[in-house]
Amino acid sequence: MSDTPPDRLCANAESPFHNAALLERGIGVRFKGVEKTNVEEYCISEGWVRLAVGRTTDRRGNPMTIKLQGPVEVWFKDAE
Repeated sequence: MSDTPPDRLCANAESPFHNAALLERGIGVRFKGVEKTNVEEYCISEGWVRLAVGRTTDRRGNPMTIKLQGPVEVWFKDAE
Protein backbone atom coordinates (compact mmCIF):
# COMPACT_ATOMS: atom_id res chain seq x y z
CA MET A 1 0.00 0.00 0.00
CA SER A 2 1.07 3.56 -0.60
CA ASP A 3 1.87 5.96 2.23
CA THR A 4 -0.49 8.66 0.95
CA PRO A 5 -4.12 8.45 2.07
CA PRO A 6 -6.85 8.70 -0.57
CA ASP A 7 -8.41 12.05 -1.48
CA ARG A 8 -11.83 10.84 -0.34
CA LEU A 9 -12.78 8.05 2.06
CA CYS A 10 -16.05 6.98 3.68
CA ALA A 11 -16.76 4.70 6.64
CA ASN A 12 -20.16 3.60 5.25
CA ALA A 13 -19.81 0.22 3.49
CA GLU A 14 -22.49 1.13 0.92
CA SER A 15 -20.50 4.13 -0.36
CA PRO A 16 -18.36 3.85 -3.51
CA PHE A 17 -15.59 5.63 -1.55
CA HIS A 18 -15.42 2.92 1.15
CA ASN A 19 -12.16 0.98 1.52
CA ALA A 20 -12.11 -1.47 4.43
CA ALA A 21 -8.36 -2.19 4.18
CA LEU A 22 -7.47 1.48 4.62
CA LEU A 23 -9.90 1.90 7.51
CA GLU A 24 -8.38 -1.10 9.32
CA ARG A 25 -4.95 0.44 8.85
CA GLY A 26 -6.12 3.52 10.76
CA ILE A 27 -6.72 7.02 9.43
CA GLY A 28 -6.15 10.20 11.40
CA VAL A 29 -8.09 13.32 10.41
CA ARG A 30 -7.32 16.88 11.48
CA PHE A 31 -10.01 19.45 10.63
CA LYS A 32 -9.20 23.14 11.10
CA GLY A 33 -6.20 22.17 13.24
CA VAL A 34 -8.17 19.90 15.62
CA GLU A 35 -7.95 16.10 15.47
CA LYS A 36 -11.41 14.58 15.03
CA THR A 37 -12.43 11.05 15.98
CA ASN A 38 -16.07 11.10 14.78
CA VAL A 39 -15.42 11.55 11.04
CA GLU A 40 -17.69 9.46 8.80
CA GLU A 41 -16.38 10.79 5.47
CA TYR A 42 -13.83 13.33 4.23
CA CYS A 43 -12.65 14.91 0.99
CA ILE A 44 -9.28 16.69 0.95
CA SER A 45 -9.56 18.33 -2.48
CA GLU A 46 -13.02 19.81 -1.82
CA GLY A 47 -12.15 20.71 1.79
CA TRP A 48 -14.95 19.13 3.83
CA VAL A 49 -15.63 16.49 6.46
CA ARG A 50 -18.84 14.75 7.42
CA LEU A 51 -19.07 14.28 11.20
CA ALA A 52 -21.42 12.05 13.18
CA VAL A 53 -23.85 13.97 15.37
CA GLY A 54 -24.16 12.22 18.72
CA ARG A 55 -25.73 8.77 18.74
CA THR A 56 -28.71 9.61 16.53
CA THR A 57 -29.36 7.45 13.47
CA ASP A 58 -31.44 7.80 10.34
CA ARG A 59 -34.19 5.36 9.36
CA ARG A 60 -31.63 3.03 7.74
CA GLY A 61 -29.50 2.83 10.89
CA ASN A 62 -26.70 5.07 9.62
CA PRO A 63 -25.42 7.83 11.91
CA MET A 64 -26.84 11.32 11.38
CA THR A 65 -24.11 13.57 10.04
CA ILE A 66 -23.26 17.20 9.47
CA LYS A 67 -21.02 18.44 6.66
CA LEU A 68 -18.46 21.10 7.58
CA GLN A 69 -16.21 23.08 5.22
CA GLY A 70 -12.57 23.86 5.98
CA PRO A 71 -8.98 22.65 5.65
CA VAL A 72 -8.57 18.88 6.05
CA GLU A 73 -5.32 17.01 6.87
CA VAL A 74 -5.20 13.20 6.73
CA TRP A 75 -2.51 10.67 7.70
CA PHE A 76 -2.12 6.97 8.43
CA LYS A 77 -1.94 6.27 12.15
CA ASP A 78 0.42 3.32 11.72
CA ALA A 79 3.02 5.63 10.13
CA GLU A 80 3.42 7.67 13.34
